[in-house]
Amino acid sequence: MTDAAADTKLTDSASRLRMAIVRTARRLRQEAAGAADPLTPTAAAALATVERHGPLTPSELAEIERVKRPTATRTLRALDEAGLVERAPDPEDGRSALVSITAAGRDRLRRLRGRKNAYLARRMRALPADEVETLERAAAILEDLLEEPRRGQHGDSP
Repeated sequence: MTDAAADTKLTDSASRLRMAIVRTARRLRQEAAGAADPLTPTAAAALATVERHGPLTPSELAEIERVKRPTATRTLRALDEAGLVERAPDPEDGRSALVSITAAGRDRLRRLRGRKNAYLARRMRALPADEVETLERAAAILEDLLEEPRRGQHGDSP
């Protein structure tokens, strides 16, 4: 296979993978939206980031989520008003705050994740064992693929 043909094949594969990921993400958002207490996708992502990396400043959240600081601030305000995060003065910078997830925020994420996981488990139940194993391998590959740029930018490893 020529380099051009290999590049075309890789681009076609990337396109198909992208569409599968986009459609899966959309369906998972729809499952979460069916909850009695839905969060916007932006708010859910921010809350998960605070859980994973917190406590953190609004600027750190904006950097991790790759959004502008005002967007992160608005999202955090909504999460704070809903009782899902709490703010505390930043001991290193009195002008800023550190944001942490609350017990209610952890519970909300647990319920949202539970709905999404249940949906995928229902769909995967119909698959043969070898295809489930393939999806498990694909998940590991995607995790590595998505972490690679971050490792390269910051020089750290997981």
